[in-house]
Amino acid sequence: MSAHLGEVIDLPGVEGAVLSSADGLSLESYGHYTELLAAELSALRAVFERASRQGGLGQMSRASITAETLEIVMVTAGPYLAAVALTRGIDTRAAQQALARLALNLSLPGANNAR
Repeated sequence: MSAHLGEVIDLPGVEGAVLSSADGLSLESYGHYTELLAAELSALRAVFERASRQGGLGQMSRASITAETLEIVMVTAGPYLAAVALTRGIDTRAAQQALARLALNLSLPGANNAR
């Protein structure tokens, strides 16, 4: 069982999930698309955070992408990024809530984080 992604990978329609560092190193993964989720979403996070900073929009905490066959939801927590790829058409609310709980747990002082 996955130490951090357990709640996420049990959701309907999950095709892949990853917990990664800010530089795209996969710390924990499940299923398909994990290289994409770890590396490419880390690069997107950097772009979004730079744009947010320059625009005075504050810190980015969540993003979602809809592709032809997938719904991708990601959240950030300090140096971590957690993301899930779901079959397109699946309601993403449960995944968003599970990722938000994971992000909160990772950002709590003294929490059993990914290291």
